[in-house]
Amino acid sequence: MTDAVIAQGLVKRYGDVVALAGLDLRVPQGTVLGVLGPNGAGKTTAVRILTTLLRPDSGSAQVAGVDVLADPAKVRARIGLSGQYAAVDEHLTGFENLDMVGRLYHLGAKRSRTRARDLLGRFDLDGAANRPVKTYSGGMRRRLDLAGALVADPAVLFLDEPTTGLDPRSRSDMWQIITDLVAGGTSVLLTTQYMEEADRLADSIVVIDHGRVIAQGSADQLKELIGGERIEVVVKNAAHLQQARHLLVGLAGAEPTVDEHTRRLSLPVRDGSASLVEALRRLDAVPIAVSDISLRRPTLDDVFLALTGHNTDPAGEPGLAPAVR
Repeated sequence: MTDAVIAQGLVKRYGDVVALAGLDLRVPQGTVLGVLGPNGAGKTTAVRILTTLLRPDSGSAQVAGVDVLADPAKVRARIGLSGQYAAVDEHLTGFENLDMVGRLYHLGAKRSRTRARDLLGRFDLDGAANRPVKTYSGGMRRRLDLAGALVADPAVLFLDEPTTGLDPRSRSDMWQIITDLVAGGTSVLLTTQYMEEADRLADSIVVIDHGRVIAQGSADQLKELIGGERIEVVVKNAAHLQQARHLLVGLAGAEPTVDEHTRRLSLPVRDGSASLVEALRRLDAVPIAVSDISLRRPTLDDVFLALTGHNTDPAGEPGLAPAVR
């Protein structure tokens, strides 16, 4: 399988701040690479370099078989980009926005109009094609922005937090669109702050921190890094939380974590269901009243916190400006 994106040793500094410290990335053809990282980790800087909007201080990159530094114009002809902000003109209609993008790509008037109509139908926007974009909902604007990134039928698509700010229904719709694109052969590099999004869409995931990769693999492989199943207990009375921790500490492969605000205790266990039964027995013997108890696998949120020491957060590194395509 060939690689749609190859980045090797990318370095970018802003004065004394190192945004990228030798970043390596690969996106195999026809797959989705999810890029995760805490605020300021370098995700958007990497996207800017790979989409020719920024030059690295050192390192190399190829996108769709083209050297990013040697021939940026050729790279731009082969990629699509959707940033954190919908890059649409709200005073134009949806059709006019897509038609304009086609003309900027030198598709010609007839092909631009045809492509605009096809994409409006594909993204369920044909009913609003002749309305000014300022009347669109947030989800409609995001769909139109992604449609704009596809006007030139790019081989590689860069999505920098494409569902930020969307409601759950709109986010789910966007996920389906991305899934369909990949099924059609498009290669995608996706940065996201939503762990569920990476779990759902990404064939492989890299976690970056301080401008370099600190872990990579499939979602399941990354989850295995921090162990297997864990028991989560929510006690009814916060005063019993430390007592519950003391009762259950022997079941854990590591020290249980306690969240006093949610009255939740979480502990990794080695033998799943048997540990859950024993936990219930110990709590019932005291007794300690429990609101909820469950056995679950680690999530990507757990992986992210364990690897970086940070929770995911929408703020941080500057996103791609609204005017950038």
